[in-house]
Amino acid sequence: MTSKKKAALISIIAAVFLTTMKFIVGILTSSMGIISEALHSLLDLLAAVITFVSVSISDKPADKEHQYGHGKIENLSAFFESILLVITCVWIIYEAISRLISGNTAIRVTVWSYLVVLTAMAVDIGRSRMLFKVAKRDNSQALEADAIHFSTDILSSGVVLLGLICANFGYHKADAISALGVAVIVLGISYRLGKRAIDVLLDKVPDGLTEKVESRLKSNKDIVCYHDLKIRVAGPDTFVEVNVHIHPHTDLETAHCICSRIEKDIASLIPRCTSVVHAEPDNG
Repeated sequence: MTSKKKAALISIIAAVFLTTMKFIVGILTSSMGIISEALHSLLDLLAAVITFVSVSISDKPADKEHQYGHGKIENLSAFFESILLVITCVWIIYEAISRLISGNTAIRVTVWSYLVVLTAMAVDIGRSRMLFKVAKRDNSQALEADAIHFSTDILSSGVVLLGLICANFGYHKADAISALGVAVIVLGISYRLGKRAIDVLLDKVPDGLTEKVESRLKSNKDIVCYHDLKIRVAGPDTFVEVNVHIHPHTDLETAHCICSRIEKDIASLIPRCTSVVHAEPDNG
């Protein structure tokens, strides 16, 4: 099992544990804040399963039907994750506002209420760090999306914890208000995850990447100029194509060596990069 699949599997196990624990305590205490966190964790579980499937498929080599590989399945899974989060937020907001309007905000705050939130925060700290580490090493957007998601779960759990403390002192509306706070936080996460996934699916070049490649090309003394630089990203892989002009009297073998050196130079600049450099004679 690859490191990406192992990290995704550990995330699934953590999500099952947290979802079950939050639902049990949320139902027993009638806490809207904890129930909203339970639903959030249920979506985390579904997202973790999608991530596990996507990283398993994304590592498959290119074939006749998928000549650029299967990497974009990771970006697609990140987009689906953002949609699921928005759906959850809509329900949380509806339920929290209904409780505030009806006045039915009373909850039972017990030691289990605090224990489940603190445990969730500890688990999320551990798995977000693990996912960030693997995502950075393997250049995986799906794992990075999960890592960002779970790191912000720590913040949303903190909001719920604050609501429980307020409810413990008699201000029960704080629980429903904390649920609204969770929804607002998650909506912000969903927007960022969704936008980034859509950018990749539409072949938007990541910020700063074009400038990095152009800087290397401009500093290369073997070429006169370049044009038609194209960059696309698919999951953990990056593909670069560029036409370069070389001196017209350069022999074929030398031209090939120049192109190979440029390809290696770009590959050293970008992790998991496949580059194609086409040489043309410069006629002034």
